[in-house]
Amino acid sequence: MDHPKKIQYSLSLGSNLALIFLFLTGTILYLSIWSPSYSLTNLPIFPFRREQLQSCQLPSSTVAEAPQDELESALEKASMENKTVIIAVINKAYADQDMKADTTMLDIFLDSLWLGEDTKKLRDHLLLVAVDQTAYDRCRFLGLNCFRLETDGVDFMGEKLYMSHDFIKMMWRRTLFLLEVLKRGYSFIFTDMDVVWLRNPFEKLSKNETEDFQISTDMFFGDPWSEKHLINTGFYYIRSNNKTIALFDKWYSLRDNSTGQKEQDVLLDLIRGGIIGQLGLKVRFLDTLHFSGFCQDSKDFREVTTVHANCCRSITAKVTDLRAVLRDWKRFKKIMSYKRFANVNATETFRWTGHRGCWSSWKAGNKTKV
Repeated sequence: MDHPKKIQYSLSLGSNLALIFLFLTGTILYLSIWSPSYSLTNLPIFPFRREQLQSCQLPSSTVAEAPQDELESALEKASMENKTVIIAVINKAYADQDMKADTTMLDIFLDSLWLGEDTKKLRDHLLLVAVDQTAYDRCRFLGLNCFRLETDGVDFMGEKLYMSHDFIKMMWRRTLFLLEVLKRGYSFIFTDMDVVWLRNPFEKLSKNETEDFQISTDMFFGDPWSEKHLINTGFYYIRSNNKTIALFDKWYSLRDNSTGQKEQDVLLDLIRGGIIGQLGLKVRFLDTLHFSGFCQDSKDFREVTTVHANCCRSITAKVTDLRAVLRDWKRFKKIMSYKRFANVNATETFRWTGHRGCWSSWKAGNKTKV
């Protein structure tokens, strides 16, 4: 039998050790919680490495980010630092060759970015919005920034008759999509695929941040603020703010009350009806000297920035005449590369090839496509 004093001593020693252990544990926990710079791994009683400890920790819910949706991811990837993107909508008819074609509208557009002045870098900020699977597949194959726009119950794959029900429906779907982009805080250049970019348009667009909307015209009448211009929604630059969102909201809300009108006609009616003043918008109408088209050619090769195949009714005609535009551009660049021609008057010396394909397209009757 153990001696009573020995038992009492053992119990006393055990109690003291327990108190010491509790004290040390409490101190360690206190330092860990209240001293961010203190680490358990600094103590000799924790011989494992910091990395081993961290690998065992559960992820903190406070730093976990909600997953982005596909549109936000696509916009963020294509965006410039100031949340500006370049957007074009494309379907199979513009992305894929038919049996008789040796190129596509998409190919011509990308060729213009390659051949233009200071335009190669803009390819990284282009977001192609594909309205069918073929166009999306072609976009991905080319390594571009792509987004698949789904529309239930509508087939946007084929070429659409001008002003047909499907054509108008596709234009309104495009407007709704662009409204969503504005609501997400992104400013953008919208461009049709049948616009070739010969120079960087950001160099010719106004940098005045008080200007909300800069839109191309079929014919320019000299005053960039006149609301009498015939607008063209095939090329414009718009800043994201409450005023422009309100404009697009109002515009889209009229889709069911605009029978027989395409979305461009409805916007023109809104402008003529005073929407610019009502919303306090500042809208610049772009000079065709810089942002030209087949309706009104730029008169100066030294100034032209974009060329739009407007006033044209078929894809075949657009492709033919836009290829001629690129040939004219290459000829101009080649000649101007020679020093002896550096001071040549470009306005008097160079002329655009006639847009014969598009002129002829109007003779084909109502069955002609765009």
